[in-house]
Amino acid sequence: MKGVLSYKYLVEKAQEAESSEYLEEAVTFYQKAIKTEPSQELPYDRLMIIYRKQKNYKEELRVLNEGIQFFKGQHENKQRELVGTNKKIAQLSTAFMKSVGLKDKKGKNTYYPEPVPRWEKRKQVVEKKLKK
Repeated sequence: MKGVLSYKYLVEKAQEAESSEYLEEAVTFYQKAIKTEPSQELPYDRLMIIYRKQKNYKEELRVLNEGIQFFKGQHENKQRELVGTNKKIAQLSTAFMKSVGLKDKKGKNTYYPEPVPRWEKRKQVVEKKLKK
């Protein structure tokens, strides 16, 4: 329970700092909140917004990559947990997912739940801005 309280405390402090225009302080609190509860998307979103406002696209891209990597990994781990160690179930699951378009021919996921698709779209925009 202590982790949940400290996460809430960090987010509240970050939101207070952000609303008072103390953006560097808000960034620090949001980064600590991510370390405390990496499975919450709010701190990632707020950090991306702060960096976007500052036109700090390198840092926004770093946060995007970090968030995408974590949430994709979390989704893939959940899939493995659901299938378990039974090879037949894993084979059938993969075949089904390929047939409905959730995996490609090589067995890689083509679908990820939110926020990954939204963040991948934003990542493309940020990468274009960095190339300019």
